Parts: sequence; structure tokens; C-alpha cells
Amino acid sequence: MKNLKRILFVFGGVLLLLIFGVLGFIFYMKPKYEGELRLKNLEKETTVYFDEFGIPHIYASSQKDAMLTLGYVHAQDRLWQMELMRRIASGRLSEIFGTVALDNDRFFVGLGIEEASAKAIAKLDKNSPSYVQTMAYLKGINQYLEEGVTPIEFQILGIKKQQFTLKDVYNIYGYMAFSFAIAQKTDPLLSDIKNKLGAAYLKDFGLQGEFNTTQIKSTKNQSEEYAAVSKSIAALLEKMPVAAFVGSNSWVVAGTKTKSGKVIFANDPHIGFSQPGTWYEAHLITPDYEMYGCYLAGTPFPLLAHNREYSYGLTMFENDDVDFYEETNNVNDENEYQTPNGFENYTTRIKTIKVKDTSDVILKVKVSRHGPLMNDLLLDVKSKKPLAMSWIYTQEPILLLDAVYGLSHAKSKDDFKKAVELVAAPGLNVMYGDAKGNVAWWATGKLYKHNKGVNTNFILVGASGTDDIMEYFDFDKNPSAENPKLGYVYSANNQPAAIDGYLYPGYYLPEDRAKRIVRLLDEKSNWDKKSVSTMMFDNTSSVASKVVKKLVKFVAGEKLTPKESEVLSIMKSWKGTNNLEDVAPTIYNKWIYLYLKNTFEDELGKDHFESFLGTHLMKQVIAKQLDNEQSIWWDDVRTVDLKETQNDIILKSFHQAVVDLEKQLGTKTNDWQWKNVHTVEYGHPLGTVKALRSIFNVGPFGTAGSNEVIDNQFFSFSEDGNYKVTGGPSTRRVVDFADIENSWSILPTGQSGNPFSKHYKDQALLYNSGKYRKMKLNKNEIVKSSTKLVFKTK
Repeated sequence: MKNLKRILFVFGGVLLLLIFGVLGFIFYMKPKYEGELRLKNLEKETTVYFDEFGIPHIYASSQKDAMLTLGYVHAQDRLWQMELMRRIASGRLSEIFGTVALDNDRFFVGLGIEEASAKAIAKLDKNSPSYVQTMAYLKGINQYLEEGVTPIEFQILGIKKQQFTLKDVYNIYGYMAFSFAIAQKTDPLLSDIKNKLGAAYLKDFGLQGEFNTTQIKSTKNQSEEYAAVSKSIAALLEKMPVAAFVGSNSWVVAGTKTKSGKVIFANDPHIGFSQPGTWYEAHLITPDYEMYGCYLAGTPFPLLAHNREYSYGLTMFENDDVDFYEETNNVNDENEYQTPNGFENYTTRIKTIKVKDTSDVILKVKVSRHGPLMNDLLLDVKSKKPLAMSWIYTQEPILLLDAVYGLSHAKSKDDFKKAVELVAAPGLNVMYGDAKGNVAWWATGKLYKHNKGVNTNFILVGASGTDDIMEYFDFDKNPSAENPKLGYVYSANNQPAAIDGYLYPGYYLPEDRAKRIVRLLDEKSNWDKKSVSTMMFDNTSSVASKVVKKLVKFVAGEKLTPKESEVLSIMKSWKGTNNLEDVAPTIYNKWIYLYLKNTFEDELGKDHFESFLGTHLMKQVIAKQLDNEQSIWWDDVRTVDLKETQNDIILKSFHQAVVDLEKQLGTKTNDWQWKNVHTVEYGHPLGTVKALRSIFNVGPFGTAGSNEVIDNQFFSFSEDGNYKVTGGPSTRRVVDFADIENSWSILPTGQSGNPFSKHYKDQALLYNSGKYRKMKLNKNEIVKSSTKLVFKTK
């Protein structure tokens, strides 16, 4: 008995030591939100108040001190995310993840972002405030890197700490600019459809102006298969450990349409979900400056922000700033290619990719006058014909550092507009509102024009020069609106109106969100903060409800089973909402998926059909094609002796949808609620390991919203009928100039990227239940609700 007691005593002691050890480790790993620290290069003592959601409110004697401190506190919450962000464009993910990331590295290292970054940095004015403050920010990051706690991800993956540099900042901007583009997933696919199936199969895609886009051209037939490019790039972006920018909503309501007579600003950029999330919020206060902003990891100035004088945000312009060119090699020398002036040598870049636990990979990248050859960068491209990618970001001067500094330091609307003009790429709709009553938006980007008849939706001819860019437009030709008579400006990634009769080519999203935003804004003239914030959660699609009416007509009057009749009745009464308990959206999306599959997969094949589902074209085509009874796509080419009609395909898809839903969710339609199939889990790169999932991932949650509604919780169609939300509003912000100290925001999970921080996921329930929190500006209120961390000179 005594021995048993001794054993139990020893076991209990070991268990207590283990528990205390774990608790001690967790305490040690947490970010430091209170107390004192010494910071090198700090000129005067700086105080940081972390509010109840972990937002730092930095009170400093100078902007340089504020930026130095921002770098330190940003790093202690987001160093892991910063590390990932800076590695993408430079092709260094394989160093930490091994061969699984090699395809990503091969592609990005070949794009030329690093080379373009180096050119931009060489031209910087080292005395400019943007440069000085950026260097202070980097010094703050690097001091934390030297002295702070090593993130657990670094420890698990064995990452060696390396100083952050200005090139890292530019490389992060480069990845951001690339992730906006959609051309690389679309152009090669369209070329392949045209070459294999013929021009008649493109009529339903709106390339002749039906969807208010560009004019189709008669191009030379090309025999090579290019859809592999679309598939490869889409796959790379899906595997990326850092989320891509996708779409966005924003509207700014002038005082003529608000209850208070003051401007109300709303913005929710749509970005792929990840953990940690995209934005880090911080509030900087100095004697000559104040700004509450949302920052990308590893970048010094906010892309979304406000103060007492003005507010700004962004959506994606979706313009076309990427073109693909088929080059023609010299048959006698593959290192030469045809140009309008004869044969020229390719430029060659030799890049080394270091791969964890194996030998380095040496990559030889050929670059034509248009850009790098995709044949060298994407292993799935089997074509022997050189295919070059031309991208404005790497070809035009990169002035993003000065641009973003200017946005966050503007003294007037005109001053702000000058900063917008500096952005050659990516294409953005920059939204603006101020305390003086101004509302405005400007499209960024170096816009250009080709010869008449050239359609950049397809692979272009590189040798002759006839498909080259013929004209670059001045910024005053960019789409914009300043203080329009209708009393608001808005953007939902939709096509801007023509400028001087010219519609800018792009990959614009369907009218669904834009139509809904305009309808809601037009019907009210007494908007306030509460009604605007409620509108941001609107999940009704007026387009989907119209589509359903069309679909129902094909089924009504047919012989149906009792279950099918019940399902049809649900669809007849649906108003286009996507609430958690709604059943109709579950039926609708299954029906739509099967209609697309039964319509397009026979001609495209499985792989190309999957690529098609990942483009904006798919979203555009649904509402339009249903009006085209004679569409060439309706016939199933696999049935030789039968020509299917529109009615056949839609009815077949309905029958299949009911059968599939019963198999998936059971026979009770109440179990088909949207929340059971439409779910979100915010995934960390290490959360893909089953044992680590509960530590690093947040969720899953059943969620409302859907594709192309204002609450744009987007997903890809799947065979199994489960719609895993991959992205949506990366933040929701409502800035009310009638009550500026009580403006609202919310993040999908939390402010911190440290899984041991209490702010890692403390906003997740608020976000998913449609709630907000304050973006505090009042110092007394901040002090009362915050912990205090004092930075002293060293």
C-alpha cells in the first residue's frame, strides 16, 4: 500500500510539473501587452495601450518613434505571417516547407518581382519621409526578431531568423499585386476553348459585349493547348499559405443621403480566409499625426484607414493588366525569338531555389521583351511554343511605397488623389470620404490600349508587334467619380462606364452585388451607422431569385415525385436570401452546379471544367445563358444519336439535385439548411496537420452569405455538395463622420497571429454573428479599457 501511495505521489508530482511546465511555456510564448521594454533608436519614451481586442494605440513624440514602435508590436503578433509574406515573391517557401512548395517557388521566382523591387529601391530618395519611416518600422521588426520570443511556427519548422529589409517590403507588395490578377486563370483557358471547339462556343461568355466587356477578335488559330496554364496558376494560388485578394464591396454615402448630414464610409475587402487574417489594426498618435489603419504583415503604411478628417479603403478594380504572348523561336537557335525588328536573344535569369532537406534547384528563366516564359515556370505546360507573360507591375516604375505613404498622410482630397495616381499596378478602386462632405473613388493602374480588334482575353501573337500595347493612357482617363449628384459612390468589382467611348478590358464580376448595393442605397435618404452596418450583412441576391424563376419554368408542369414537388415549392417561394436556416440556397447551388456540369463538362472535359469553375466567366454566364435557348452548349456531345435541349439539361439537373441532396443530407428537407453545407474554417498552414488543427485553426462555423451577395462568403462548387467557404470580408469597417470616435470594425478571427494570445480568435464569434466593435479614438476611453506597455529609450 505504501509503495502504491509513493507511486501515486510521484505520478501526481510529475503531472503537476508537466502542467506547470505547459502553463509556463504558454505564458512565455504570449505577446507582451503590458509592462516596460527598451527599444533601440527610440528618441523619446513611447506608450502603447492595447485595448480589449489587442489593438495597439501608439502614443509617440514623433512619427519616426511611432513607426519604430509599430514595427515591434506588429512583429510580436504577426512575425510568422510576415515571414511567410516575404518569402512568396522571392521563391523561398521551399526553404521551410520542402518540396511541397517547390512549384510555387519556381513560378514566383521567375516572375521578376525581386528584380523589379531592386530597381524601385535603387531609385528611392533616402531622405524622403516614406523611406525614413519605413526604415524605422523595419528596425522595430528586427529588434523584436533579435530579442523577442521566437514564434512556435519557427520552432516547429526550424526557421532561422533573418533581418527584414526594404526588399522584403517591396516583395510583399509584389505578391499582393499579383494576387489581384485574374487574367492568368482566364486567358489561356479561353484560347484553348476557342482553338479546340471553335468561336461559336464563346458566344455565351459575353466576349462580344453582352456583359459590357470587350469585343471579341478573329485570331489566328493556335494548335497548342494552353489551358494547362490556367489550371497550374489556379492550383498554385489555392495552395498558397497566404490568402489572395479576390473582390470587395465599398460605398461612401454623402451627407445628402444620411440622417446626420455627414459622410458615412463602408468597406469590406474580400480576401481568401487564412489564420491569422490579412489585416493588423493599429492606431498611431503623435503631435502632428493621427491614423487608425489596417496593415498588411511586413508593410509600414495602412491600405485601409481613417482619422478625424478622412477615411479611405479599396476594392479590386479587376482590370486586365496581364497579357500572354506566344513567341516564335528561331528554328536554328532556340535562344533567339522573332521581334518586329528581327531575331533577338532572350534574356536569361539564373535563380537558385533552396529546398529543405534536399539539394538546391537551379532554375533557368528565359525572358522575352514581353516577359518571362511560362514554359520554364509551370511544369504542367507541355507546349513547345514559348508563352510569355506580360505584367504591368514589373514593367512600370513601382512607386507603391510613396503611394501608400501619401494615402495615409494626405492633407486634402486633391492631395489624396495625387497619391492614388502613383499606383501603376495593381488595379484598385480607391474609395474616399471626408469630414468636409466629399465622397469619391478613383481607379488606380497604368491603363493601356491595343490595336482595334485585339482581344486580350486570348493568347496574343508576339512576333509581329501588331498585338503589342499601342497606347498608355494618362491618369485623367482612369475611371473615377467625385461628389456625384446621386449622393454616393460605390464599387463591387463591376465594369466601370466607358471613358471616351472605350470600355477598359477586365475580368469584372457579375452585376449581382453592384445591383443590390445600388438598389438599397437609392431607396433610402436617411442612412445612419446602424443601417449601413446592417447592409454589410445583406445576403439577398436579386439575380439568383430571377435565375430561379427561369429554372422553375422548365420544371413546372413536369411529372414529379412528392419530394420533387416539395423541393419545387421551396424554390418557387425563395426570395434570394442566404440565411443560416434557409433551405433554398442549398437546393439552388446543387441545381446550379449540376446544370453547369451537365452543360459544359462534356465539351471541356473534367480538368478544363474545373478550371472554368474557378473563373469569373462562370459567374457571369449563369444568368445570361438561361436566356439563350439555342446555346451550342446545351447538347451533350457524348450522346451521338440525341441532341439535348435546354429543357432536357435543366430538368435532368433538377432530378439529380434532389437525389443527391437526399443521399447527402437525408430525406427531411429541414435538414438541408444552408448552415449545414456552407461552413468556414480559418486555416493556418500548420493546421493541415491533423494533430495541430485544433491549436492553429479557428472554426469551423456554419455561416450565412454566399457567392456574389453583399455578405460575400465565397466558395467553389463541389461534387459532394459541401461548400467550404474559402474567403470573404477580410474586415468590415463603418466610419461615421457624425460620430467618428465610435466608428466600427470587425476581423474574422482576431488581431494576433500568436496562437497563445487571447486575441488569436476573440472576434470570431462576433464576426460570424454579424456584430462589430469600436475603432477607438478617444484617449480617455482607450486608457480605461487597455493594458499599458511603455517603451523606453535604450
